[in-house]
Amino acid sequence: MSFQLHPRLQQDCINIGRFELCRLLMMNDSRYPWFILVPEIADLTELYQLSTAQRTLFMEESCYLSEQLATLFNADKMNIANIGNMVAQLHSHHIVRYQTDAAWPAPVWGKFAAVPYTDEQSAERINQVKARLGTRLIE
Repeated sequence: MSFQLHPRLQQDCINIGRFELCRLLMMNDSRYPWFILVPEIADLTELYQLSTAQRTLFMEESCYLSEQLATLFNADKMNIANIGNMVAQLHSHHIVRYQTDAAWPAPVWGKFAAVPYTDEQSAERINQVKARLGTRLIE
């Protein structure tokens, strides 16, 4: 079976591009710079299901994304989580957090309804991120 993005991720996120292993998505919630990495491997639900080489690549992509987002958005803290209770497909949230954000210091999940980006806001945020990630991001 070939890789297919979970319908919930398709519904809630905006596709930005991909790295060597993972697809990069942006959560459609303008309250937070919130991005999701999804390894493009069919039927994957847990990190341990990745081969050793894939795990190494996943960690490299996650760390690279986290560092670039923290720098770009001047983060107070990066929240990174692989939960999967609602969407079993392996995916990793990378959320830029500020001590002044609406949910601080609690997790962002379930605190508030999402505030979708406008088309202009979405395009601006995506352009910022693509410029920061450079050639490591494949369109």
